[in-house]
Amino acid sequence: MLLFHQSKRRIAIVLITAVFAGTSGYAQDVTKKKIERPQPVWWFGGSGAANINTYRGTTQMLNNSFSTPTAFHKGKGVRPYISLLTEYRPNKIIGGMLNVAYDNRGGQFATVMAPCNCAADLSTNLSYITVEPSLRIAPFANQLYFFAGPTLSFNVSKAFTYTQEKQNERRGEWSDVRNTILSAQAGVGIDIPVSPIASRTQMTISPFLSFLTDLGHKPRAKESWSYYTIRAGLAIKFGTSKKVIPVTPVVQEAVTPLAVIEKQVQFSIRAPKAVPVNREVKESFALRSSVFFDQGSTEIPVRYVRLNNMEAATFKEEQLQQNQPVNLNNGRSARQLAVYHNILNILGDRMRANPATTITLAGASDKNPVEGKMLAENIKQYLVNTFGINGNRIVTEGRDKPLIPSQQPGGTKELALLKEGDRRVDISSNSSELLLQVGGNASPFLKPVMITDVHADPLDSHVLFNVDGADELLNLWNVQVTDELGNMQHYGPYTKDQASVPGSTILGNSATGNYKIVMYGETKSGKSVRKESVVRLVKVDDSKQQGLRYSILFDFDNSKSLASYETFLKSIVAPLISDNSTVVIHGHTDIIGEEKHNQALSLERATGAQKILESALLKAGRKGVIFETFGFGENVLLSPFENNLPEERFYNRTVIIDIIPAK
Repeated sequence: MLLFHQSKRRIAIVLITAVFAGTSGYAQDVTKKKIERPQPVWWFGGSGAANINTYRGTTQMLNNSFSTPTAFHKGKGVRPYISLLTEYRPNKIIGGMLNVAYDNRGGQFATVMAPCNCAADLSTNLSYITVEPSLRIAPFANQLYFFAGPTLSFNVSKAFTYTQEKQNERRGEWSDVRNTILSAQAGVGIDIPVSPIASRTQMTISPFLSFLTDLGHKPRAKESWSYYTIRAGLAIKFGTSKKVIPVTPVVQEAVTPLAVIEKQVQFSIRAPKAVPVNREVKESFALRSSVFFDQGSTEIPVRYVRLNNMEAATFKEEQLQQNQPVNLNNGRSARQLAVYHNILNILGDRMRANPATTITLAGASDKNPVEGKMLAENIKQYLVNTFGINGNRIVTEGRDKPLIPSQQPGGTKELALLKEGDRRVDISSNSSELLLQVGGNASPFLKPVMITDVHADPLDSHVLFNVDGADELLNLWNVQVTDELGNMQHYGPYTKDQASVPGSTILGNSATGNYKIVMYGETKSGKSVRKESVVRLVKVDDSKQQGLRYSILFDFDNSKSLASYETFLKSIVAPLISDNSTVVIHGHTDIIGEEKHNQALSLERATGAQKILESALLKAGRKGVIFETFGFGENVLLSPFENNLPEERFYNRTVIIDIIPAK
């Protein structure tokens, strides 16, 4: 990571230096001569560059015979670009360029953890023969020029290498690779003359920097992997002119670049007064009113629990409120998923207990409402045949998109994940017995299930390291933790503004400890940064103290769902917050979308909930309540659910409210 950022910085410095040097050198050259440098119409040469490739989207099925156990999402790499070029310059302002190149878009995906808790890596040497015609514009009185045009790429290599701890390395070729890709690119360069000014044959060297958009850059016909590229390089060009024209010299004044004042990095720590290792939590688990279907199938997925008639006859929703077996192996939030995947049985039990209730099942299948209705009919038949619900109480309909779709018109990124989330059956009802306990018919979700769970290393036990502006100012940063005996622990590297380590991890086997915390990093300009602080940690047994947890669920890319929850927060949640309690509010998103946007979105959701609760507590006269509010975005280490299933991604679009009573 460090070498990657250093290489980008060095390339940028070289290009900026070359631009100033070339512009200055050209001005000085003209002042000393009585003739203008020849301007050939045709130029020929070649270029070499570094492709700084950035991957986005989701990649898991590598070819028809191999899929990785865990999906890969982000990646990057620096690969070569070599071209033969021709330029046509009929005048000083407008012309054309043509590059025919070997264009390597390879790179390394970010390491993921396989289900065996083993690190897995995926790299590729994807490359093309590329044809790039461009419009060339030089609007100023110097050698600076801009260019833009389409990119036509023909695939020549599609190899990949997959490695996983404790397994043999796998090599192969991607399946469903597009042989031809049409995209676009734009950039800037500067021609620096190196030939004598009176020579008819001119030679220039041209540093350039270009951006190749991810528009159209989906290398495969399946999944959602896309990439964009920043290209930095140097071209050498030759041209021959027919004549030299005497001119009056023009003297250009030297321009002194403005000094850039670098911002100061601010470092702070939020350390808990007491570090609970485990806490029993009574959770009001919100039920999303959707059943998600697999692509290519109209059958209810096997992950949803389906009962036979005898099992259904004795099933009660209250069974799910008891502690689950300890051998749940579905990954993060297995307790909660075990409840959600019983949604059809919960619905059947509630309708059986409330004979007047009715529901509508709206099935959605992309551009196929007939299939969408088939999805809804399959759920209806399960409720009718297994729980004995009268079919007249269930209305089914088919749609090509859900009423609130994730996939928006004009969207081009991560479409595969969005389509997975839109292939579903939504459950709606006018019966308050099925809905959220407040809000009545305006409630968008089913009535929650109350469950009890034990949380290891709850969020309020974490030591949070905050480096304001790290994403903007630093290449990376690390944390060194030293105890009173001089024993050191190291955490990182990090690149975002915030990082977290459980207090129990730092304490280890110790019950208490005083620690010196040192943050050290490197700025984007290459300077070293060092900040210090101290913390004291005390481990406590919190197993007998029961916390409360409530969740607010949001639609995709939406922070405004709070309006329907304001009554819920004020009437249900706020009265449970006693004097001197601690309220930890943390917002999350799924992995779809830009990381910075998701970070801001999650914080907006969390702070909105805090404002409503603060207003209610002030009105009720509560005192001494401490709020700790965070937006963790798509941080996969802190997200409440995994992101493998569409329902997990939907549940990660949430704000979680943890109420911790005063000790």
